[in-house]
Amino acid sequence: MSQTVSPPTRQAPVKNESRPAAETPGWKLVRLIGQGQLCRVYAARPASHPANRPAGYAVKVLDEKWHGRPEAIDVVRREALVGKRLSHPNLISVLAAHVGAPPYFLVMPLLAGTSLDRRLRRGERPGVAVALWIARQVAQALAALEQAGWMHADVKPSNIFFAPDGHATLLDLGFARQPAEETSLANRSVMGTIEYIAPESITSALRPDVRSDIYSLGATLYELLAGRPPFMAGSLEQLVQMHRQAEPYPLRMFSPLVPTEVAGFTHQMLAKEPLRRPQTPQEVVGRLIELEIAAFNMR
Repeated sequence: MSQTVSPPTRQAPVKNESRPAAETPGWKLVRLIGQGQLCRVYAARPASHPANRPAGYAVKVLDEKWHGRPEAIDVVRREALVGKRLSHPNLISVLAAHVGAPPYFLVMPLLAGTSLDRRLRRGERPGVAVALWIARQVAQALAALEQAGWMHADVKPSNIFFAPDGHATLLDLGFARQPAEETSLANRSVMGTIEYIAPESITSALRPDVRSDIYSLGATLYELLAGRPPFMAGSLEQLVQMHRQAEPYPLRMFSPLVPTEVAGFTHQMLAKEPLRRPQTPQEVVGRLIELEIAAFNMR
């Protein structure tokens, strides 16, 4: 069966308007706060709470146009499965789920802040120490996933939420998978951007594993430091080819003040061969802590 892959796009900004949504039993949707290819996210409160009670939850609703697509429903069910089982400060939690029949939706904490993607699109670029701090928090979330037998499989700036106090939360567990699962980008029909995807995820030669998440985190860190992704192309085919064969421009070409050690580790995370990358998220955490301390001491 042929599969389709959406072209690489950034998440569209949310308009300040109220959008109709399917009824969500037990929950009152207050306002639209985010939307992606599959779902809309609303600030919400329990239906039993009075109308003047602040919305303290986020309800993620699968768009009705996807109700007939089993692969889209599976994404929501997968996020419910992983999000309800795991608890970590840097990983989004799923508090409740309605995934047995339409309407399909998840209930999560309402986070303060915005995604890294939106901050980058506004031209906001963190300093080196803060960029390392963000990446380290995401690596901690990946380590928790790995310990439970999962990989995230969709690490990118739009899936990292950054709070005003600097806390980072890794979102969107719908593509999380266990390394032994027989799945890859080649047969995944519902997806978004591939600007951060590891080479082995777009070929059948190697099976993706947690080192693929490390590559995606390296691509995210590269963009935080350089102000642009490691690869940019005019077409999906060119972008895929660059991930598979091209080397990114030296990071210090765009940000000369980035320490050599930081640039070197970022490029190591982006190695084409998984064996040349750090081998575990915990290894990444340890190295980022060292670089983070050094960067703070340079300020």
